[in-house]
Amino acid sequence: MTQIDLSIFKKNPYGIKTTEADILDAFEFLDDWEERYSYIIDLGKSLPAFPDTDKIEQNLVHGCQSQVWIIHKFDDEDNKLYTLIDSDAIIVKGLAAVVLAILNAKTAEEIRSTDVDALFTKMDLMRHISPTRSNGLRSMLERIKNIAENN
Repeated sequence: MTQIDLSIFKKNPYGIKTTEADILDAFEFLDDWEERYSYIIDLGKSLPAFPDTDKIEQNLVHGCQSQVWIIHKFDDEDNKLYTLIDSDAIIVKGLAAVVLAILNAKTAEEIRSTDVDALFTKMDLMRHISPTRSNGLRSMLERIKNIAENN
């Protein structure tokens, strides 16, 4: 993994400016799943750039149908974990943005105590994505939780 300056991670708006509450509000506002899919895709398009040099096996999330990479940096000053995620699939990039809105820029304790399943239930998300996407989403979440545990 290349050494990326922490400031790049902190420029990621997900979890900082765009939170799970923002996404839940948007989901409640949107009338149907076609609009919600469109919203998720738009979220993915706004993910910050992910360094091509970090698209390596070590950063690959296994268990995803498409390719997904996660890199992270832990900030000792604020005791928070910052992550960047990228994928080769646009809908997965959108799901990654949702994950980041929930878990990025949090302490390990906040990550452990966040009930992601409850948030996904509120969004009715798992009923509307394929089982393979659901598995991939869970793999992303598991990777971030493991990173948080080991920092």
